[in-house]
Amino acid sequence: MIVRGGDRVVVQGITGRQGTFWTEKMRAYGTQVVAGVNPKRAGETCCGVPVFATVRAAARELGGVDVSVMFIPPATALEAARDAIEAGVRLLVVLTEHIPGQDVMRMHARAAGAGCRIVGPNTAGLVTPGVAFVGIMPAFNERVFRPGDIGVISRSGSLGTLICLNLVDAGFGQSAFIGIGGDPMLGTTAADALRALEADERTAGIVLVGEIGGTMEEAAADVAGSMRKPVVSFIAGRASPAGKKMGHAGAIVMGSRGSYASKRRALESAGVRVADTPAAVADALRAARRP
Repeated sequence: MIVRGGDRVVVQGITGRQGTFWTEKMRAYGTQVVAGVNPKRAGETCCGVPVFATVRAAARELGGVDVSVMFIPPATALEAARDAIEAGVRLLVVLTEHIPGQDVMRMHARAAGAGCRIVGPNTAGLVTPGVAFVGIMPAFNERVFRPGDIGVISRSGSLGTLICLNLVDAGFGQSAFIGIGGDPMLGTTAADALRALEADERTAGIVLVGEIGGTMEEAAADVAGSMRKPVVSFIAGRASPAGKKMGHAGAIVMGSRGSYASKRRALESAGVRVADTPAAVADALRAARRP
């Protein structure tokens, strides 16, 4: 789930306004975008790459692709995901939000059976600073992203951007940003991302940006407790009332389940330093990295 410089990327929905804008940004940054997909414009060229009717056709013509990123409306997201999975991509970045729940479940089941990793739905994408990015994060803004050794995991693209900005202001850089997404049913969880960064040789420390709702951070705490690398966290929603949906679709608290207090308690019990504000994350990270 960490994007690499040699990854061959295909953009589904490349000819739309957002698809074109972000494809140009990705290519300018160094991402190896090799093709786009739009069934109605197959045979054309967009953003300097060929457009195919399907990801399968692109993979056949180009000898395979590694990553697909979806700029696709919710109603056709399942069909687009099936196409990418059947084409053999190892990583599918699903930017689309508001995909029907049953379609999301089918998407995940098909991906699991094919050995494809889904990031999302409703993700802002992935960044490996100085190397490549896939999605809609401002990797090209040097005030937000610069090469370093801190891995950042976030449900939220905007909160993740703020944390990365604060880290750079404090003198840190990032080894990788993993936007796991705001959907209730994610293909990649915070625990999955922690395991990936624990195994990543470029990463020396990790920041986990969480939110109220669900039990993802509690599950991540179980993983963090056995990790060698230091983990710090910020959890958004400290003042949110129970039972009220806040922000992402998964951010709803029912009783004590998924509450700020339960998440903080689980993380701190696992040895994770939890910052009270985004601005305090850098200091927490410095403290956690001291011998």
